Amino acid sequence: MARWLRLVLLAGGLALIGFGLAGLLGDPYITDPWEVLVWAVGAPVVHDGLWVPVVCLVGAYLARGPVLRGWLVVAAAVTAVGLPAVLRADADHGNPSVLPLPYLRNWLLVLAATAGLALLIALARRWRRPPRGAGRRSVRVRRRARPEDPS
Repeated sequence: MARWLRLVLLAGGLALIGFGLAGLLGDPYITDPWEVLVWAVGAPVVHDGLWVPVVCLVGAYLARGPVLRGWLVVAAAVTAVGLPAVLRADADHGNPSVLPLPYLRNWLLVLAATAGLALLIALARRWRRPPRGAGRRSVRVRRRARPEDPS
């Protein structure tokens, strides 16, 4: 049963890729398909070869706990998506509808909101477990051996 499902999903995925490529190559605004190919190959190489290792190394160096490490990954993803708009916010060339929103403010708000959520998660995790050294002490109590019943 699982084999035919994999084949159906593979066929569907290949059909969607073919549809996307046909639309991409048939687009009148694309004048050089090689630029698209360079972008399609370069993006995963830059992502997997540069961006992910840098984020993982910085996260491992800066963050000891999983919550802070997770927030750093979220912040890196939000920054990767939002930074181009933040950097080009004043480059509307006289057309205010090109980049109409306050991207720097919104990017900072998203970072603050996700940091607040990470802080709440960290506090909830700390609240759920007792601090080190507190709680029950493990004291061994020696029990007396009961004499066995002779009957």
